[in-house]
Amino acid sequence: MDIFQAMQISASGLAAQRLRMNILASNLANANTTKTPEGGPFRRKDVSFEPVGLSALNPAANEGRVSFESEFERQLQGVQVGQIVQDAREPRKVHDPTHPDADKEGYVAMPNINTISEMIGIMNSQRSYEAGVTAINAGKAMINKALTIGK
Repeated sequence: MDIFQAMQISASGLAAQRLRMNILASNLANANTTKTPEGGPFRRKDVSFEPVGLSALNPAANEGRVSFESEFERQLQGVQVGQIVQDAREPRKVHDPTHPDADKEGYVAMPNINTISEMIGIMNSQRSYEAGVTAINAGKAMINKALTIGK
């Protein structure tokens, strides 16, 4: 494996974690949204990741290239967002007869969003993103050192 493949793997993780952080932030921002354009309360969203081969990440890099990859290198994969899934659970009911979206019994359908869980997810995603940035920076440092060998 060359350093550029390692950087591609890290970059794929950065892109996936960035999208995950955006989805989690959207969940937090809509934790009290009781009415959406689709009707009803906001539905929590979640991201699922799936592995992807390096050739799928950068097909142009493999064009016309003779490959002498080892079995280990063929198994190396990056990551991509497989799908964004909407929560299917029923919204939680909160008794608030003064709320404009309350039903005839005074209950309001609220999103099923736990702010603590969402914040933990954001922190987890942030740590994963930082690890990817660290890996890319280490690769850049190796390339710079290699360039100074001939001096």
